[in-house]
Parts: sequence; C-alpha cells; structure tokens
Amino acid sequence: MTLVDSNVLIDILGADPKWAAASVRSLALCAARGPIGVNDVIYAELAAGFESRGALDFELDGLGLVIFRLSKDSLFLAGQAFRRYRAAGGTRPNVLADFFIGAQASAEGWPILTRDARMYRTYFPNIEVLAVAE
Repeated sequence: MTLVDSNVLIDILGADPKWAAASVRSLALCAARGPIGVNDVIYAELAAGFESRGALDFELDGLGLVIFRLSKDSLFLAGQAFRRYRAAGGTRPNVLADFFIGAQASAEGWPILTRDARMYRTYFPNIEVLAVAE
C-alpha cells in the first residue's frame, strides 16, 4: 500500500505542465509495487476541485486509488507532530492536513508518494518517502 499525497494527484488531474508527467510516472511505479490510495484528508483536499462527488470518485477509480480511513492512532500521531511543529516555531496554520497524511503513513507503515518530501522526512522520519522528481 502506498499513500498518494494530494499534490501528486492535483498535478495529474490538473495536467500541470511542469509536474504532470513526472507524477504520472511515479504513480505508475507505485501502482506496480502494490495498492495505491488516499485517505479522508486527501479526498477532501481533492474535492475542492470538483463539482460533484461522482466526478471525483470517477477520477480516483480511473487511477486505481482506494480510500483508507484514518485510525485513532493516526489522528493522535498527527496532533503530536503538529504540536512539535508549533513548538519548533512553525507558524503556518494550514499544515495540519499534511500531518494527518504523514501520521497515517507512519502509523500504518506505508510509504508516501509526494512532492513535499522534506516535511514528511522531518516530522515522520520512520516512513519511506517516495519523492516525485522532475
């Protein structure tokens, strides 16, 4: 199982001129390794770009992605990582979603495919980070 970060999927679904090709290649490599999926938070982030749930589900199904629910262990770990971020002087208020994503990968022992490798490696050093490269 590989958790796929929303930034990778936004690249693909939005046909980003800089990142789409690399994100497609990276997603295909992950799919060849085993199941690929998103969690509740990634789903919600992606939903902002769609008019209907059916349209989003159609795209995710087409990419072979499944949804994995967050466990209590993941939720607690996310809060603890966010607390460390704030204690270290972090001021960005919108990063909590990234901590939910990283915490689930950490709690479940899953790799994560992302373009934000530094953040995940900093706060979740035990997870395998698969970074999309141009």
